[in-house]
Amino acid sequence: MAIKPLHDRIIIKAAAKEEKTASGIILPDTAQEKPQRGEVLAVGPGKRLDSGQLAAVDVVVGDIVLYGKYSGTEVKVDGEDLIILRAEDVLAVLSNVAVPANA
Repeated sequence: MAIKPLHDRIIIKAAAKEEKTASGIILPDTAQEKPQRGEVLAVGPGKRLDSGQLAAVDVVVGDIVLYGKYSGTEVKVDGEDLIILRAEDVLAVLSNVAVPANA
């Protein structure tokens, strides 16, 4: 990857938008919601505290996380859509969750 996050920022690859409902109804593009979960691709070293110490980030590469719908900044790197957000914008880390193949 040609991008490295600074400070307490995280690079996330968002999960694919849901194209079908649980009952099998196909959703048009206009009805698909922006995903709120994704896989952590890179993590910055952490935030520098007033005391000079480095506060480590709570997530690691490979974690599946939930984040706010309108959090972060969307960027395109090497043809791939990514999201850069601060560690504090991560709402939760999901455990034992597989990322779909098309994500």
